[in-house]
Amino acid sequence: MNLTRTFDLLPYQMQQFPKPDCLAAKVNGTWQKYTTSDVLEYANQVSLGLLKLGIQKEDKVAIISFNRPEWVLVDFGIQQIGAISVPMYPTITEEDYRYIFNDAEVKAVFVADANLYNKVVAATEGMEGIKEIYTFDDIHGAKNWKEVLKMGENEDVAQLEPLKAAVRPEDTLTIIYTSGTTGNPKGVMLTHDNLMSNVRGTVPYVPVNHTHRALSFLPLCHVFERMLLYLYFRIGVSIYYAESIEKVADNLKEVQPHLFTTVPRLLEKVYDKIVATGMELTGVKRKLFFWALELGLKYDTQTDQGWWYNKQLELANKIIFSKWREALGGNIRVIVSGGAALQPRLARVFWSANIRVMEGYGLTETSPVISVNRFEPENNMIGTVGMPIDGVEIKIAEDGEILTRGPHVMKGYYKKPDLTEEVIDKDNWFHTGDIGEMIQDKYLKITDRKKEMFKTSGGKYVAPQPIENKLKESVVIEQVMIVGDGRKYASALIVPSFLGLQDWANHKGIKYTSDEEMIKHPDVIEKFKREIDKANEGLAQYETVKKFALIPNMWTVESGELTPTLKVKRKIITANYKNVIESLY
Repeated sequence: MNLTRTFDLLPYQMQQFPKPDCLAAKVNGTWQKYTTSDVLEYANQVSLGLLKLGIQKEDKVAIISFNRPEWVLVDFGIQQIGAISVPMYPTITEEDYRYIFNDAEVKAVFVADANLYNKVVAATEGMEGIKEIYTFDDIHGAKNWKEVLKMGENEDVAQLEPLKAAVRPEDTLTIIYTSGTTGNPKGVMLTHDNLMSNVRGTVPYVPVNHTHRALSFLPLCHVFERMLLYLYFRIGVSIYYAESIEKVADNLKEVQPHLFTTVPRLLEKVYDKIVATGMELTGVKRKLFFWALELGLKYDTQTDQGWWYNKQLELANKIIFSKWREALGGNIRVIVSGGAALQPRLARVFWSANIRVMEGYGLTETSPVISVNRFEPENNMIGTVGMPIDGVEIKIAEDGEILTRGPHVMKGYYKKPDLTEEVIDKDNWFHTGDIGEMIQDKYLKITDRKKEMFKTSGGKYVAPQPIENKLKESVVIEQVMIVGDGRKYASALIVPSFLGLQDWANHKGIKYTSDEEMIKHPDVIEKFKREIDKANEGLAQYETVKKFALIPNMWTVESGELTPTLKVKRKIITANYKNVIESLY
């Protein structure tokens, strides 16, 4: 079969490996499964129902929901008639919804629950053009998505064939609005071919097949999980949707998946939890735990460290690391990490425990994968984001910026040709805004964001991200932002990991009162000084962090200080903590 549009994956899976559990989600305590045949049938009904509603080719339909099978069914239903889906984060503000509905000229909206329904009703007040708002949950007074299914139930499926045939690979499949750290969100137009080229380019490197299961919890409105959805359909991997981020640990044990995708923050939390458990051990057990951990931190995919190291690691895997694998469900073959830089020590420890981590890199504008570390140790270099996938070109510009070219590069920003011209040059190279280098001429290493680098008053450029990532290795640091633009030296705003701080305080016999009081405690300040000194060790003199301030409140999406992908909004945090920053100088 010629797979050129994303909806071609439905008949393909039906033909190659029809699944009893193509999609699954927990409803009232039990896993409800959808067969491949169910998915195909529901997608057709959604397509037919939308036609009845008056949705036509190139009309925009919004989906706002946490991950669940209905998200996927509606997505495929929209595509098959040539309409364009506009997925949005359930966590953004009413103002953002209003802006996107207007900008994209959205005609219909599907939302998950009562909370989102109320938010969308408020955001669309007085707005013309939106025909209906449908909910996935049963909500009194709201139209349910099953009404769309019902509209398409007795219609002739054959009428979809000419509509599907009219959808070309270069047609826009979706518009994904990227929050950006400044200004209004930009709509990234991605075509069927963009996503399918990414699927084709990654298929050879995925070490799973149609007998395997994935647990999904990264948001489907983000291009990373969206592309993986299509990749799973192409390979025949069953997709189980986690109930929530809080329930991921429980769901891993129930589903026993063979792979999952994640952002580094979650792996950091898993690691911190494991270390906290180790801290509670006593005697021989404690010694064994930290002996295994030390071994793990020395692991390297590229180097055989000899018979004695391998023998010890084998023993550590038997007595210590086997429990880690059990906590992840016992079947994990691979974890794919993206969205931000993965700390090398995390990759080392997980690899040493026979939990292989494939770290990759990409952007919404590149559908998303540009490069990825492979499953085989010899093709996986810790500290890099791997090699380009099939069909993707990478070039490092004179100023160190990473450029990429190929079928994965977006069609452009919706209604913003000027911004599109800024990032895609006349030779079709997309300018990523990231600074990087090639290691051994094949592995891509990201060193920083071009726009985030700042200059000290001494004229030296400082790249904040590597310093922040180094500091976040500490179990007592949750969030950090390096400041110092135009100043004499670099300083750090630090939000402590208060759970980590409590563990440390208990271990040291220090009475924990409140978060606000603890960050003023002399012993606590001393502890953070030591963490900073440790991070400063490998830095050039002009990069070292000279002063720091401890912040009692987490930065969140809701507070406007983080983007939905949890990147810090530097401008906003700088404004919010203006006085604190001044006090450091």
